[in-house]
Amino acid sequence: QVQLVESGGGLVQAGDSLRLSCAASGRTFSSCSMGWFRQAPGKEREFVAAISWSGGRTYYADSVKGRFTISRDNAKNTMYLQMNSLKPEDTAVYYCAADIRRTVVASTDLHEYDYWGQGTQVTVSS
Repeated sequence: QVQLVESGGGLVQAGDSLRLSCAASGRTFSSCSMGWFRQAPGKEREFVAAISWSGGRTYYADSVKGRFTISRDNAKNTMYLQMNSLKPEDTAVYYCAADIRRTVVASTDLHEYDYWGQGTQVTVSS
């Protein structure tokens, strides 16, 4: 069993940066691949970034590539999303997720993830 709690969201202006954190409890964190997803009002939840259990493989949506960086610290049971050069289009609720079925690679499909946090709001003004 894995419990996930996101933090670090807030209100920023275009061009600013934020770092989101996802704190996990349970003894299976280091055995999970992890991902970040986001959902804007009126839209479906979409993939943002994912990372393998060791951190050696990362994946990004084209819309955030070059601006966002995903990382994890297994010793602290925490995953991060560093978001730079934020745009109004990045406004959404951001969710972290854990996939207990994959370790060497990570999935971009939200249906493959087993555990979800409750989300943290990111709002970017123009």
